[in-house]
Amino acid sequence: MAMRRGDGVETSQAGVSAADHDAAEAHRIAECFVHARRAACALSRFPGVIPATLERAYRCQALAIAQWPDGVAGWKVARIPPDFRAQYPEERLVGPVFAANVRVPAPGAAAVCPVFAGGFAAVESELVIRLAADAPADKTAWSIAEAANLVASVHVGVEVASSPLATLNDLGSGAVISDFGNNWGVVVGPAIEHWGRVETIAARTYVDDQLVGDGAATMQDALDALAFALAKCAAQGRPLRADDVISTGMITGVHEVRVGQRSRHVFEGCADLYCHIVAEGAHS
Repeated sequence: MAMRRGDGVETSQAGVSAADHDAAEAHRIAECFVHARRAACALSRFPGVIPATLERAYRCQALAIAQWPDGVAGWKVARIPPDFRAQYPEERLVGPVFAANVRVPAPGAAAVCPVFAGGFAAVESELVIRLAADAPADKTAWSIAEAANLVASVHVGVEVASSPLATLNDLGSGAVISDFGNNWGVVVGPAIEHWGRVETIAARTYVDDQLVGDGAATMQDALDALAFALAKCAAQGRPLRADDVISTGMITGVHEVRVGQRSRHVFEGCADLYCHIVAEGAHS
């Protein structure tokens, strides 16, 4: 039971402040996800109390990033589903993309994409933006036009979503944010020529030669996702850097995959991308 000290600080019966309890819980969640990812072992349940706020969820994410033995080379952006928008009141969320997980396959070659066996794994056809310059560290509000000025190139691409926890997406955006945004890689395909003149890109996704989804992305929506990432990352003290890759959100849906499967991502008028799903191994 929580009590309030004479100085107004809430404590538990054991004398631990609520803030200290929240900090300890965030550390436990981050450590558990990092350990599971490094050991490439599945989790049977969420390791603690699911963060109830965006602040708590991003605290878990930041602690996990600090523990991961690789640098951040970009960010994935995804929409927060309407069912969770009241609890997590932002339109989108971000998660880190680590340098070792940025894959640039040769034309026609399949990108080898590790995922966590026994956990969650999916592929998503997306537009991927590469930045031309560092973003100002103190700028935390961006328009689409301002974001467009930082674009070096726009590519067709694939986000590889994977987590040691198979039910991560079902648990809501707080859970997703806390585990690296459910990201485990971005495949960067060919650049879209004259992207500034392109309004819409149509895409189809196949898994083992079966059509699993189709849709279209607008360049304006991709730039809006970039503007969100620029603002959110700067507010967290992680402004975007030159050459960062930003995966801007699913076009055809979130398509779950298993180890051994192959996917094909058709971007009309641009290119086809291929992914081979393999099991992630343990990290030293």
